[in-house]
Amino acid sequence: MTLAADGRARPVPIAFAFRDTPTGLVVYSALDDKRKSVADPHSLARVRDIGPRPRVAVLVDRWDEDWSRLAWVRLEGTATVVEPTDISESEHSLAVGLLRERYKQYATHKLESRPVIRIEVERVSGWRA
Repeated sequence: MTLAADGRARPVPIAFAFRDTPTGLVVYSALDDKRKSVADPHSLARVRDIGPRPRVAVLVDRWDEDWSRLAWVRLEGTATVVEPTDISESEHSLAVGLLRERYKQYATHKLESRPVIRIEVERVSGWRA
C-alpha cells in the first residue's frame, strides 16, 4: 500500500518475493508486463507515489476455511524503484530470480527490462488465531 498525494491509502495486490539481508528483510515486487491501465510502468500510481512518499506497507494473509488457522503479517518499510540499468543491476537480477523462483508464471515475462519495487522492511507485526 502506498499513499496518494492527497493522503489516501492506495492498496494494491502484489506478487512478491523476499530475502533476508545482513541489514534486515527486503521485499521485491515486479512491475510485470501483465495488462495494466498504463503502458509505462513508471506511470503506475504506486510508482508515482513512492518517489515523494516512500513509506509503504504490505499485508500478507493466510486464509483457511478452518478459522483457527487464520493469520496475517504486516510489513512496513521504505520503498524504492530499482531499474534494470541502475548501478544496483545485480540486485535487480537477484530480485528477478527470486520472483521467478516463486511464481512460475513469470517465466515468460520480460522482467529483466522492467523496474522492480524494493521495500526495506523496518517493522513487522502480525496476528494468528
